[in-house]
Order: sequence, then C-alpha cells, then structure tokens
Amino acid sequence: MSDNGKPYDMVVIGAGAAGLVASGFAGRIGLKVALIERDLLGGDCTHYGCVPSKAMLKVAKTAHAARTGAKYGVNVGEVEVNLEKARAYVRGTIEDIYAHETPEVFAREYGVEVIIGEAKFVDANTVQVNGRDLHAKRIVIATGARPAFPPIDGLKDVHFHTYKTIFNTDEVGKHLIVIGAGPIGMEMAQAHRRLGLDVTIIDAHMLVNDEPEVAEVMQTVFEREGITYVQSLVDSVGQEGDTITVTAKNGEEVSGDMLLVVTGRIPNVDTLDLEKAGVKYTAKGIDVDKYLRTSVSHIYAVGDVIGGAQFTHNSGTQGSVAARNALLPVNSVGINEETLPWTTFTDPEVAHVGLSEAQAREKHGDAVKVHHFSLKDGDRSVAEDDTDGFIKIIYKGSGKILGATIVAARAGEMITEFTMAMNHNISLRSLINSMHTYPSYSDLVYSAVADAVIADLFEGFSGKVIGQAKRVLPL
Repeated sequence: MSDNGKPYDMVVIGAGAAGLVASGFAGRIGLKVALIERDLLGGDCTHYGCVPSKAMLKVAKTAHAARTGAKYGVNVGEVEVNLEKARAYVRGTIEDIYAHETPEVFAREYGVEVIIGEAKFVDANTVQVNGRDLHAKRIVIATGARPAFPPIDGLKDVHFHTYKTIFNTDEVGKHLIVIGAGPIGMEMAQAHRRLGLDVTIIDAHMLVNDEPEVAEVMQTVFEREGITYVQSLVDSVGQEGDTITVTAKNGEEVSGDMLLVVTGRIPNVDTLDLEKAGVKYTAKGIDVDKYLRTSVSHIYAVGDVIGGAQFTHNSGTQGSVAARNALLPVNSVGINEETLPWTTFTDPEVAHVGLSEAQAREKHGDAVKVHHFSLKDGDRSVAEDDTDGFIKIIYKGSGKILGATIVAARAGEMITEFTMAMNHNISLRSLINSMHTYPSYSDLVYSAVADAVIADLFEGFSGKVIGQAKRVLPL
C-alpha cells in the first residue's frame, strides 16, 4: 500500500527515458505514483549513452575542425587534446542534464514518489522494494537493457570497456580496439580517433541495419581519417601486461591498449520475478501487444526491456503511450514503428526512417521506385564541404514515401521531413509544394524529392531533356 493505506494508481519500475515519461504523465494529472529505480534516474541515455556520447562527439569534432582547418585557410598549428578536460566536459554535461531528472525534481514538479532500490514482483498487483510491499492498480515495467557479449574466447580474462564504462575511465590509451560496428561502436571509434588515438574496428558488417550504401560511404570516411576496419567476426582475445590482442576469424591480429566491446544489449528481466505476476517474456524481452500491454492486462512494458528498436525517443514515446493507455483505456492508442526514425551520430550522420529498399521490394514488388541524390549536387553541402553522403528515397509509383536514408552532416534533422511526410501521407509532389529556405540542408531534401519527381515525369527521356526540365519546370 501507499503510506495512506490506499494502493498506488501506478507503479513504474525503471527510471530511464520510458519510465520517466510514464511516471511524469501520471503524476502531472494528479495520480498517486511510485517510481522505482535501482541506480540513477535518467538511465542509460543520461549517464552512459546519448548524453555523454554526444558531448564526447562535440569535443572530438572541435579537435577535428581545428586539425583540418588549414584546408580552408585557417591555420592553428599542432592540435593537442587535453583528455582530462575533455572528459570533465563530458561529465559536466551529464550533471547538467541530470539536474532536471533528480528524485527531488520528480517529487516537486510531478508529485512522484521516487524509491531507490531493487524491485521484484510479489504478485500481479504487488511490487516489493527494500522490504516494502507496494500495491498498485497499474504497473509499468521500464527496466531497460544491459550490455551483451558474444562468446569470444578469452574475453572474460581481459580488461575491456562497455558503453557503461568508457565515459568514466581515466585511462589515456594509445590504440583503441572496438569490437562491434553498430551505432555506438562507430560513434566511439570516430570520436577517439579524433581525440588522438589509433583506432581499429572489428566486425563482419558496418551499420548492418542501414542500407548497404551507408557502409560504403562510412568506410571511405573512416579510412580517410585513419581508422582501420577489419571486416570479420572475432575469434579470441588475450592480454599480456597492458597489451590486448584481438584475433579475428579471418586470421588478422590487432594489438592495442584499450578495448571497447559494443555487440548488443539484453533486456533486464531476470531479477523481476515476472513469473509471480504471470507476465510472459523470452530472452528477447517482455511480450507486449500493440498497446504495450503484457500478458497481464493492467501491467505494461516499455522501452528496451521489450526488445525491438532501442532508441531513447522510441522509449519515451512508448512511456507516454503506455501511461495513456493504462489510465485512459477507452482511448487506447497503438505504437507504429513503421515511421520510427533513427540516427547514428557519426560525421557525417546516418539517418533512416521507414522501409529499406530490400524490405520495400519484398513487400511491394515492382511498384517500388528508388531515387538517389548525391550531396555533390547540393549547393549547401558543397559549400560546407559535406559531399560524401547521399539521400535515398524509397517510394511507390504514386509518390507514396515508403522509406528514406540520409548520410549528411545534419541527417538527424533532415530525416524528420520524411518522417512527417510518411506520418501524414504526404506524397513526393506535395512535399515540394512547400517552400524551403536556400541554401539550407532542408533544401537538399527538396532537391532530392524534386529530382525524383522530375525523373518520374520524364521517365524514358534522355538525361539532357531531364536537365533542361529541372531548370524550367515550375515545381
């Protein structure tokens, strides 16, 4: 029970992005809410993920800009990075963000009771924490996920970092080896290279969940910056003194003095005693329906603990939807991940929404059309010397957008235009009826879409005719 003897209207387990949003939603409308967190409010995003990584990327990008400034006539001499100050900036950024997410803030601003401790189910309506039983009408599970490790021989005997430790270390390494070329691995590889370390990435694929053209561009960019990529899975790892040696399955050996392993995450379900509540789950996470209900109708699960796309904005949205559905069931809303955008914050950024080309062709067959727009043809991207990337649009013959991928310095912002268009069923032709500022990165989206529309209008004509049409056609 709560302190007044009445059950809580809602108990939320886990205070990452999903849990904070869910508890805040319920608290703002005046309900009795308890938020249980075993560590720090804010979860992985604030303390180990989005916030520290973007702060580190800012430092790294500043160093890179100074180092390459001579190309543009800006000479700064030899660039030296003070890693101690760089890490202090990262930690300071975490503190600034966390200041808005403390237990005191949630109690004062939202009326949410925050309890620090390990939660376990006693039954479907009771959660125990610190020896205290909390009875609740509704429960939201938002316990997130933790690093997962592949069965690599010798890994357990080697000193290595995960995304949860790499930002808090005081190590000053010379050569960082990164096992895993997903978003975190790619971001940290580029950041550490720009901060002055030698860097090697080992994985079978770069950004495997993105279009294949993305890996081609990013490999070129990384090679230019001096990052080595070994395209292989890892066979074994060993350490002698400060030297760590990674042996790839293709036979290559790489030695360094720092190792980062970022090979996926597993949901935090094993300490909750979910069986006592009757909540069904697998190794991939808790089972939920489109309304985020578990197998027990008044218990919801959100965020990384249900598997799927593990992004903070997705978790936050799920937290809001679950709280709304739990408290206002007459107006239940579902989650639509078909228009879920994501961004890898490398330089250039990689952003995606909707179906890939392969997925679209499997689903829609010959109705699918694909249009590529090179950043070499964009005025702002040329002015910014940001010409490595592209915009790829996947659509049906009617102009209905099925998906898009952008590789550009500001892809994370640009992708929102495609996301909005897909959510509101705006066709390619309708999209270019909106005036875009020039020269801007949004104008690159306009140019790519206009290119696709013109190519459709003049399908079968020569490139010369299409070029003339672009100059005179009032789109």
